[in-house]
Order: sequence, then structure tokens, then C-alpha cells
Amino acid sequence: MRAAEDDFDGGPVHRPAPASAALDRGTDTGVAESRIAFLDARSLIGCRHRLRLDAEHPGTIAEVREDPGVQQRREAAAAHRLKVRDELVAAAPAEWVVVDPRLRAGEKAAATMAAMEAGAARIWGGLLPQEPDTGRRGGAEFLLRDDDRGGFIPIIVVNHKVTDPRRPDPADFHPLTSELFRWQPRRDKHVKLRPQPRDQQRLAHLYRMLQRHGMASPALLGGAIGLAFDRILVHDLTNVLADYDQRYGDRIAVVRGELPTQPSKVPECRQCPWWVRGADGAPSCEGQLALMRDVSLVAPGSRADVLRVHGVQTVDELAAWTGDDPEDWQHGPFSETVVTARAWIEGAPLVRRFDTVSVRRADVEVDVDLESYQEDGAYLWGTLLDDVYRPFVTWDPLPTEDEGRSFGEFWTWLMGVRAEAHAAGKTFAAYCYSRTAEDKWLYESARRFAGRPGVPTHEQVRAFVDSPEWVDMFQAVTDQFICPNGKGLKKIAPVAGFAWRDPEAGGEASMGWYRRAVGYDAESDLSQRTRLFEYNEDDVRATQVLRGWMTERAADEVPSLADFGR
Repeated sequence: MRAAEDDFDGGPVHRPAPASAALDRGTDTGVAESRIAFLDARSLIGCRHRLRLDAEHPGTIAEVREDPGVQQRREAAAAHRLKVRDELVAAAPAEWVVVDPRLRAGEKAAATMAAMEAGAARIWGGLLPQEPDTGRRGGAEFLLRDDDRGGFIPIIVVNHKVTDPRRPDPADFHPLTSELFRWQPRRDKHVKLRPQPRDQQRLAHLYRMLQRHGMASPALLGGAIGLAFDRILVHDLTNVLADYDQRYGDRIAVVRGELPTQPSKVPECRQCPWWVRGADGAPSCEGQLALMRDVSLVAPGSRADVLRVHGVQTVDELAAWTGDDPEDWQHGPFSETVVTARAWIEGAPLVRRFDTVSVRRADVEVDVDLESYQEDGAYLWGTLLDDVYRPFVTWDPLPTEDEGRSFGEFWTWLMGVRAEAHAAGKTFAAYCYSRTAEDKWLYESARRFAGRPGVPTHEQVRAFVDSPEWVDMFQAVTDQFICPNGKGLKKIAPVAGFAWRDPEAGGEASMGWYRRAVGYDAESDLSQRTRLFEYNEDDVRATQVLRGWMTERAADEVPSLADFGR
């Protein structure tokens, strides 16, 4: 499977010193026994309970080893910012003031303020003074002087996409963008906005900090330079600030110990040390939720929020629901949510929606799974045909032109198998699990390596992925089963009897294996290449086993909706 593609530009992170930490207790904030604390924009998105635990018990997780995947994405984000800095500053060095990153925090803030007061045109690496009364702290990669209105516009550099390509066509909305080297916002018909609330919250945070010192541009604008580094996406902060103020007020009160929190299962839990670790003898979040039989265990995230409004706190209360469905429920059939709770109580990992279970089958079947490294590329396309595993790989560190060779060879082989099947009058199908990543890298690779041997055109990729011969097993599972414990391949395939050889197999771990395999940090470790091949092979074999199980045994082995009916 592909590695996770998140970064940590605006989301909460775990480091030896938490992003928001309790520093002391006192009464100078105006609230008795409130903690003196600071909050940066990274903590405005994500779990409130995690934020409180970080603040109250910083020592508990201080020795927790950071997940290798988290660390690598952080390093990639830092490398991206350095690249952006070097290219921007080199284009017009006389316009820039670069704050020395080796300075202490207070010295950085003083240097930033001095540069703004001197009217610097562009400031890189600015840090704004901490605010003991409000608790705000933070800085911007890029502060741009507003020559027309005065003040400065905060611009952040992030290691994720902020726009997607769009062919010029009529649209209700075109985002504002500017050239990289000249600030000139205008409507851009060539891209569509990729919503990133964390970016907007960070820009609002920086705007308020600039505003405190009379240094905020009255234009109420901010900017983001994304992974593509091709333009500045311009954000209008007019309608963001009110939401930011409310969110910040809530979060700083949590950190200061003025508001209570409680655990609730959200996607963030997968990488949070508090999920399996308690503080001061208390159970972990997972343990607390299990003891409480909390409803978020089967209805995580915003689903649980809706249910709590209706008085449903536990899985058992959800399972016992009678009466009409909640009018404000917008998360699929509510009856299936009730069944999910009942199945969880009974320990059933899957529930059939229909009497029969079916998967598109073919005379010639190929299983496909890719391995990518962040946004740098897809280095391995693994296939399974007639029980023979064939990898198409480059071990040149990404990004590399050799990726085009391996992708071209993969595509040529796959289309050759397809053509042979058609010529013999046989049906053909290629299978993956959750096609989002495969589709993305098929299109991206076709674009990046256009014209190279074996590389398809955009239209050829689209014709294939839009055909019934490209089968997503994740969709087949989603359509036919309710999954109380999740729908990931590593949750579903074991139900069909499949097991991975490597107990650490997963997207996060594979990023560390890849770095060692190609020698990013030291000499290449060839054993890690073998490990990646086995991991990828197990993924394609898992889809094969799952497909056979769904065809032959699932209808008999999995209970149905009727078994958990009201």
C-alpha cells in the first residue's frame, strides 16, 4: 500500500516538547490556577483532548520515540521550505531580509520586528513576539510588505497541495493566485482550490499577531505556497477571522486548564501516543473509551457529536435505538449505524448488506498495488498474475527520471496482458484496493514522463481507469459490507484468512524502510528492499485472497443485516 501523504504544516504534532505546553501556574492571567501557556496555529486543528493531555502531562510523552513516518514527513517539509527560500531569495536578494535561523527565539522576534519597522520588502523566517496575555506564538516563512496599503501580508510555505490543475472552463469560482516573484493577485482559471482549513487558521493566527503590533495589512489577505511551488494561493481572511477567534478562545482555555475535555475516537487517534498510553496511572484513551463503551468507537468523529446531541453516549444506547432517525443525521443510512453498534457488541467484524456477495471476475486477473514516497513519486508497481509476483521498480532515490522507465515498463506489461486476453477472446480485469492512490499516480506519472517509452497519455490512462476492467476491491467491500472495525485492507483481509509476513507492515513503516533501502541517510540496506518487495507482494496477494473469499465463502461466513435487525 502507499505511504501516508500528510504533512505537519498546520496539524498537531508530537515532539519531545509538545507544541502547546503548560509552563507554570499562576494568577497573572486573571483566572485563578490557570496555567500560563502558549498556543501556536498547529494546535487549532485536531483533538482538544490530546491538546489538554499534552499540556498537563508533557513529561509522559517526552520519551516517546517519534513515529519514523512522522519524522520523515517533517524533514521533507523542512527541505521543501529551504528549497523555496533559496529560489525566492536568489531571484531578488536585495529585496529580502532573511532572519538567521540560528538565533534564539527572542532574538528572532526582535530581528523580525526590526525588519518590519525598517520597511523591509520581504522577510524570510520571521518570528513574531510571544504574547503572554493571549498565549499566541508563531511565525511565517514569508512576510510580504503591502506597498499599496501598508503593513505586511503573511505567506506560509506548506508541504502539501493547495490547488489542483483545471482546464479553463466556466466555473462559479476561480481562486485568487499570484506569481511567486511579483505580488499581483488575480483570478486564476487554470487551477481549482484544494480546501486546507489548517492553512487558513494559521494565516488568521498570524494576522492577529501582526495586527497586535499595527503591522497587519488592511487588505485582510494571506498566502500559501504549496508543494508544486508554482504560484501563491491567496486567501481572503475576511470570513475566517471570526471562526478563528472562537476556535482560538476555546483551545487556549483548554491548554490553560479552564475547560474540561474527554476522549473521543477520531482519525487522529491512529498516530497519537495517548491512544495507547495513559498519564498518572489513568487508562489510555483507548482504554477509557472501552471502559465507557463510548459511542465514538463505532461512530467516530462528527458522527459521535451528532449522536451525543441526541443523548446517545454509549455503543449500547446506540444499539438500542428505537424510533425515527435523527433529522440532522448526514452520514449514510442511520439503520446501518445502529447495526454497526450491534455487530460491535457481538464481536462481528463484518455484516452483509445483501443475501449474496459478488465481485467482478474475469478469465485473466491481475492484482496491482503501488508504493510511493510522500509526493516524490511512485517507486514500485507490484503485480500478481497466475500466482506469480512481478515488481516494476526503481531504486534510484526519488525524485528520479528512472521512475519514468519503471512506470513505462509496468504500463506496457499490464496493457500487453490485457491485449493478449482480448485477442484470445478472454475477459480481463485488474484489481487494486482503494484506487485513489493508484489513479493519482497513474495520471501523475503519465503527465510527468509524457513521451518516454511505454508511458501512456492522459487519455489512455483515463480510458483504462474509467473502464469496468479496473476494479476497486475497497469499493466492493464498502458496497456490500458494514465494517464495525474499519475498512482498510489490513482490517478486512484477515477476515478472509490472510496474514502479512511482516508484523510491522504498514504505510508509515514502509517510508522508513524505503529511506534505508535507497540510502537516504546512510549506505543502502538491501535487506530493506527485500522487505518492501515482500510487503508489496503481500498486499497484492491479500486482494487476491479477499476476492476469492468474497466469491466463494463470504455469504456463508458473514452475518447479514437481518441478523442484527431492529
